[in-house]
Amino acid sequence: MENKNDPEIIFRSKLPDINIPNHLPLHTYCFEKISEFKDKPCIIDGANGRIYSYADVELTSRKVASGLSKLGIKQGDVIMLLLQNCPEFVFAFFGASFLGAMSTTANPFYTPAEIAKQATASRCEVIVTQSAYADKVKDMGLKVVIIDDAPENCLHFSELTEADDSQIPTVEIKPDDVVALPYSSGTTGLPKGVMLTHEGLVTSVAQQVDGENPNLYFHENDVILCVLPLFHIYSLNSVLLCALRVGAAILLMQKFEIVTLLELVQKYKVTIAPFVPPIVLAIAKNAEVDKYDLSSIRTVMSGAAPMGKELEDSVRAKMPNAKLGQGYGMTEAGPVLSMCLAFAKEPFEIKSGACGTVVRNAEMKIVDPETGASLPRNQAGEICIRGRQIMKGYLNDQEATARTIDKEGWLHTGDIGYIDDDDELFIVDRLKELIKYKGFQVAPAELEAMLIAHPNISDAAVVPMKDEAAGEVPVAFVVRSNGSKITEDEIKQYISKQVTNDVPRPILKLYRVYYYLAPFGRVYLSSRRMIMLLYMYAGCVLQEDQSGVLRGYDSQGTIRKDIKERFKSKACSRSCQLDYSMCVYIASYIYICMNGRD
Repeated sequence: MENKNDPEIIFRSKLPDINIPNHLPLHTYCFEKISEFKDKPCIIDGANGRIYSYADVELTSRKVASGLSKLGIKQGDVIMLLLQNCPEFVFAFFGASFLGAMSTTANPFYTPAEIAKQATASRCEVIVTQSAYADKVKDMGLKVVIIDDAPENCLHFSELTEADDSQIPTVEIKPDDVVALPYSSGTTGLPKGVMLTHEGLVTSVAQQVDGENPNLYFHENDVILCVLPLFHIYSLNSVLLCALRVGAAILLMQKFEIVTLLELVQKYKVTIAPFVPPIVLAIAKNAEVDKYDLSSIRTVMSGAAPMGKELEDSVRAKMPNAKLGQGYGMTEAGPVLSMCLAFAKEPFEIKSGACGTVVRNAEMKIVDPETGASLPRNQAGEICIRGRQIMKGYLNDQEATARTIDKEGWLHTGDIGYIDDDDELFIVDRLKELIKYKGFQVAPAELEAMLIAHPNISDAAVVPMKDEAAGEVPVAFVVRSNGSKITEDEIKQYISKQVTNDVPRPILKLYRVYYYLAPFGRVYLSSRRMIMLLYMYAGCVLQEDQSGVLRGYDSQGTIRKDIKERFKSKACSRSCQLDYSMCVYIASYIYICMNGRD
């Protein structure tokens, strides 16, 4: 809803603002209503079927707080959670919160060097992990707590859970104290520590699930699937924290595997299914889906990346009883900026492809990237958000913080989008990924959505290629579905036919198509920027070989042994190295969501 009295054009939620108790510590807020459902299931471990009640989870978290205190962790200290989805993640996260300490979350599939870099930057003092990853952290000189079989010189998690919860130190937690420290690349550069406060996370969760007509209607009888990694802020916030606030059951999956997911949905009658587009794509295109009863699902949430209209329609055909919609988030924004109003207790009509409307108790504006002027409806510009839910800043990086949050408190996302006449937000693309064709802007995401919708294409990435006449032209990298022999010309014709006479788009076309059969596994196409850099600087794509080793291949399928050397060479600019690291981080996350392996 646009505020016409402001000198700037500012948009707000259709839902009224609510009172948010953001003076409370995060753990107090999440367990505030525990007396109403203390004996109800809180966590269901999908790996073994074990169920923890709300009383179990709250008490165990308090014991872990006491155990961490005995290890020397105190208010303001940092622990690292290097874990796949498991109950111990929840216990450790809230244990740190009870102490006034912080949790930095890390992907267990990182290399030892990447883990060490984050551990050093965050100044963590304890790492909680699994025995499978113990070798990655054994030489860091930190206390290591193992949740399963603890190797020599490591502590077992039971030493924390067996502590006396009455011995938790008394601490005064302020609203602007940091509780979570995920790492994000932001709009540019290497991953940085994002300081999320108690006030910020309480505000973000309340924006979603609090109020008489919550934007995201979860209730205590829901079973919410948690297949997305908790080390990612989308899952931590919109799945775990939101579910705890309302008393819903959380079904944990360690990794995504399509048949296991379908079995668990059917067995536990999952009602809420938060996904990312690659998982949505797998469900839409997998024949196994039709063998299972998914009728219990009432809501399918998609986030972390835009999802095209065609993909939405494909999923609706598979799960006709479910409401399907998207949210839009960014770690630095707390993370949710907008949420689909079809998810509200009193739902609104929505459009396919929209990423929801701005959350309540927040402000959004769209600005011209060049002039900074706020733009009216239906004009694309950079998306900016303001509210108490956004990050406190980047850890020990005032310069990066100042580039992201301006003096008026607006967080600049680096994403391009527009708000239509019905207050719905549509993401066009990343600010720096737009293809400039003869001065016109071409959105790679738009072309990718069309390509992925084709039944003979399983994955796609569109990047710019330099062209003397046009400046840049769109080039597509596609993975053909098993058995498909679709040609480059057929793909080009398919895209051309998507352009209607009513809305002529002469620039919406492909100039080249490269395709890979992916005989050993998925090609890393989840990050356009990664593909663009690899193509521009190394002339190859990434793919696994039969041994699971990641290798670079050129367009003829020949192994490029020089890929690492190209990126490490002095001839490669520093900015390229920074962007490459960022892209590996993003692509690895999505790949692990899909495959759950190193």
